[in-house]
Amino acid sequence: MSNIRDTYLPYGKQWIDDDDINEVVKVLKSNYLTTGPAVSEFEEAVANYVGSKYAVAFSNGTAALHGACFAAGISNGDEVITTPLTFAASANCVLYQGGVPVFADIDPHTYNIDPEVIERKITSKTKAIIPVDFTGQPVNLEKIKEIADKNNLVVIEDAAHALGATYKGEKVGSISDMTMFSFHPVKHITSGEGGIITTDNKEYRDKLVQFRSHGITRDADKLVENHGPWYYEMQFLGYNYRMTDIQAALGKSQLMKLDKFVELRKTMIEKYNDSFKELPQVKIPYQDANGSSSWHLYILRFDTSKLKADRKEIFEALQKQNIGVNVHYLPVHLLPYYKELGYEKGIAPVAEEVYTEIITLPLFPAMTDKDVQDVIKAVKQVIESHKKLV
Repeated sequence: MSNIRDTYLPYGKQWIDDDDINEVVKVLKSNYLTTGPAVSEFEEAVANYVGSKYAVAFSNGTAALHGACFAAGISNGDEVITTPLTFAASANCVLYQGGVPVFADIDPHTYNIDPEVIERKITSKTKAIIPVDFTGQPVNLEKIKEIADKNNLVVIEDAAHALGATYKGEKVGSISDMTMFSFHPVKHITSGEGGIITTDNKEYRDKLVQFRSHGITRDADKLVENHGPWYYEMQFLGYNYRMTDIQAALGKSQLMKLDKFVELRKTMIEKYNDSFKELPQVKIPYQDANGSSSWHLYILRFDTSKLKADRKEIFEALQKQNIGVNVHYLPVHLLPYYKELGYEKGIAPVAEEVYTEIITLPLFPAMTDKDVQDVIKAVKQVIESHKKLV
């Protein structure tokens, strides 16, 4: 095969401009590098954007999920239903609280958690559902909320992929009991590391704020005693999960460009779909009419029955073309640590099959049209060289 690119194209990358840098420099020159005003300003901006009453920022998305599990009251032995096709943090946050992750298989079209499977997994020990908006496509929030209300469950939406997405005209982040967004550099906007929980529930908000700062409060209305204006109390075991003002300043600046970033992603998606939709060897992403994806990831599913190669060979052939492909994700229950906990292959057959056939292509706002065309050429060239002759 001819070489398409001389330089490596990553699957994801941040886009930082001078406005972002200037906002960070302002904080560096200020009196506060952490626990200052920039964090609350960022929280307010995110809440206003998604349409929630509150937003509570954390040092990273995993910490935010941990906080949400605490606020929901998850504790020893409580079961929490989530998807296996996700990053480990979606389940790890349950373990941190002593809970038990229960994996419900995915819908074969959307790759999101299947509400019908959720219903079958509910027991007397079930406390919450953590649905994941995989690749940026919202889950069936209407059905999941209906299931949760019927069974008195808390919905903690893992929307790490879905900032800027909508479901039936409403912004993701304004619908579930709590919603988590991540600001890792490959996400829609970045704060370096960072995460946030949005909610309309003041009780959850107050627990999250206290949890992220060692379980400590200075709120006079909550104190058991009060020795004076210096006094504070640690009322439960919390963590140091605070976001810095440096992170928040970058995040707020990036948020101003979010809609532009999402539109750029959608433009690239259209080019990918137009180029791949007629190829019998691949399946382009399904688009649910109820939701507008924010397109964190673009995943192609390869039909290896039509190819003289397995997924690994296709993956390596694309890498040799300097196309920074990836795979999202190895199902969580197949990870060694989870196997040690007793989870077995076969409990989520749809997710397990999908995993063996998917490859994530590069997708980020700073990609040029040439970058997009290089990916398209590389995929077509690799397929052509490996396709079975009919």
